[in-house]
Amino acid sequence: MTEQLYKILSKENIEQFSYSLRSSGKIYAPVKTSKESHSFKHVESLKEADLGYTRTMIPPKKFFISPSETIFTFNKENEEYYEIQATDEPLVLFGVHPCDLNALNLLAKVYLESFTDKYYNERRENTTIIGISCTPDEHCFCKSTGTDYAKDGFELFLHDIGDRYLVRVGSLKGYKLLEGNSSLFTDVTEEDIELYKIAENERLGSFTKNLEMSGLQEMLDLNYDSPVWEEYGEKCLSCGSCNLVCPRCRCYDVQDHMDLNLNTGERVRKWYSCMLQEHGLVAGGHNFRATSKERLRNRINCKGSLKEDMPNCVGCGRCTTYCPAEIDYVEIIQKLRGEIQ
Repeated sequence: MTEQLYKILSKENIEQFSYSLRSSGKIYAPVKTSKESHSFKHVESLKEADLGYTRTMIPPKKFFISPSETIFTFNKENEEYYEIQATDEPLVLFGVHPCDLNALNLLAKVYLESFTDKYYNERRENTTIIGISCTPDEHCFCKSTGTDYAKDGFELFLHDIGDRYLVRVGSLKGYKLLEGNSSLFTDVTEEDIELYKIAENERLGSFTKNLEMSGLQEMLDLNYDSPVWEEYGEKCLSCGSCNLVCPRCRCYDVQDHMDLNLNTGERVRKWYSCMLQEHGLVAGGHNFRATSKERLRNRINCKGSLKEDMPNCVGCGRCTTYCPAEIDYVEIIQKLRGEIQ
């Protein structure tokens, strides 16, 4: 059983393995785009990728829920509409971290279980996901949210243990990838297991940011009128950056755009942000979250939710890292708990 589920891939062979992955689709991997940012981009070779990255600015959910997409076009005069095909070209996501894998697992529950979104479904079926381990920085707290390890949601997962990777199989598709490239993989030895233990202990010991998750929902309920919301609401710019970079935010807006002939047009679905003032605007001009304080409270409560039986925050640290007002999510929770003043 161990030989079937775990293998070793030498880092010397990873480039050759990536060449064989091209038969599964275009390869997208983390690429350094600026001094402080990475992005999943199409690469011809993994030499272009930075597999030692900490986080991308925009999470890999962009491959399954497009930031903006046309759902259908229409013709009023002919009373016709033309649905856009959901199928995208096959692709390989190489180097997805555990926090983002867990985020995609939650999105799958949202988009596939109660109501199947055909766009998400077909894109996931056309995607091969290769996960990879990472080292946390000062903003990571995925250990606290229990999302520093991914049990599923991938084809293969690569644990860095020095000059090689311990490879974990997560799906039948992943097992077939091993079978098709058997010459590149070797069996796990006792030495490999010891190296894995050392690497995991070092990784777990390197977390410096912690968030107490016990009773978080009750703590948020009891602090509904806390002055903390006013304090951070005054700092918040209501720009929505935290929503755009969050791997688990799933709100979207649907708009109809008419052409100048007032006859034809298109229906567009795009990412939306609960931090924008117009998000709470309803018919009659009433806004049920008119202030930044109310919108911030709503978002923090959303991230503390366990509605899908898993945390709505995966501890990736993106919202804190990319907030132009330098609002720290963990700091807010700690103040609500009375851990800091």
